[in-house]
Amino acid sequence: MIRWLILLLVLWEAENALGCPSIVSRSQWAARRSSCTTRLSTPVPGVIIHHTAGAFCSNRNSCNAQMRNIQHFHMNTRKWCDIGYNFLIGEDGTVYEGRGWTTQGAHAKSYNQNIGICFMGTFTNRAPNSAALRAARNLISCGVARKYIKRDYRLRGHRNVNPTSCPGNSLYNVIRGWPHFKA
Repeated sequence: MIRWLILLLVLWEAENALGCPSIVSRSQWAARRSSCTTRLSTPVPGVIIHHTAGAFCSNRNSCNAQMRNIQHFHMNTRKWCDIGYNFLIGEDGTVYEGRGWTTQGAHAKSYNQNIGICFMGTFTNRAPNSAALRAARNLISCGVARKYIKRDYRLRGHRNVNPTSCPGNSLYNVIRGWPHFKA
């Protein structure tokens, strides 16, 4: 038992050393089974930032429920094989696993070979809170450190690759100041 606890501590320290946030797994938010099979060729060339343009969530219970709602909409209404994004972020400052690092998303037509990170909520008139923004930046850094994202990646908002107002004006104005942003 003590060896197991020491191993967990070592792994936790190694993960945090890479700047990796904790990620709520699909099983933890009670995801439905995915039928997606298209793999991403990693490291991917970029990151596309989105917002759900829907309800906000600010604690684990409400974010878990929101994840299930989004997955239901994507699978039942849009008829996709799973939730469309690779990762989603709540204003609880937590990252939630969508399709993850290695499965291609359905978040930006013709640009799905990039990692899609989506903030849960509508960010037209206000930006996500600092906890959510920090989680996204840590997730991107983690992806680079683990070689899922190229070191010279390109960061864009959804509106930079498809005709949409996503990720909302306020969030878009924030990410324009992040490293690697290129419209």
